Amino acid sequence: MGRWEPNARGRLAETALKLYAEQGFERTTVTEIAEAAGLTERTFFRHFADKREVLFYGTEMALDMLTHAIEQAPASASPIDAVGAALDAFGAFFQEDPERVRRRDAVVSASTELRERELVKLDAFTSAMARALRERGTPEPAASLAAEAGIAAFKVAYARWVAAGPGTTGGTGEQDLPRLFRASLAELQEVLAERPSV
Repeated sequence: MGRWEPNARGRLAETALKLYAEQGFERTTVTEIAEAAGLTERTFFRHFADKREVLFYGTEMALDMLTHAIEQAPASASPIDAVGAALDAFGAFFQEDPERVRRRDAVVSASTELRERELVKLDAFTSAMARALRERGTPEPAASLAAEAGIAAFKVAYARWVAAGPGTTGGTGEQDLPRLFRASLAELQEVLAERPSV
C-alpha cells in the first residue's frame, strides 16, 4: 500500500457508515473500518481522532458556516431572521447528499452515546450563533433566545425531513429541508405570537 491514498478520508467515512449500519456502531472497530476501506489504522487516525469522529467531523465547518451566515446577514435583519438565514444555508448543505445524511441519522439514532454527542454538537451550534448575534449587537437574552428558537425549529424540520424520506415532494424527487425549516420557524413564531383570550 502506498504512502498516499487518494480520498482516504472519504473512503474511511463511507466504509465506517456502511459498517455501522450493518453491524452497529458499538460492535464496529477502527481495525475493521480501516481494513474494509483498504487502508491502515494509522491512516484512520491521521484523519479521525476516534470512530465517533467519522460521524461528527464536519462540525467545525458547520460552525463556521452558521456564524458566517449570521455575520453576513443585513444589518436590518432581526436576530431571528439572521439565525433563520444561517440555518437555511445549513439545511441546504444537507440537501447535497441526503441519502448519506439519512443513513448517518439512523446510526446516530440507534446509539445512546451518539445521540448524546449529537446534543453536544447542537449546543455548540446554538452557542456559536448566540455569540455571532452578540457580536452584531444583539443583547442578551435576545441573542440566546433567537439561537435556541432557531435550533428548535431546525430540529423539528430535520426530523420531518428524515422521516419523510426521498421522493416525497410533488415531482422534485426530494423534500426540501430549507423549506421545511422556514415553515417550522414560521409555525414557532405563530405559537409565540398567540395570546390566550381573557
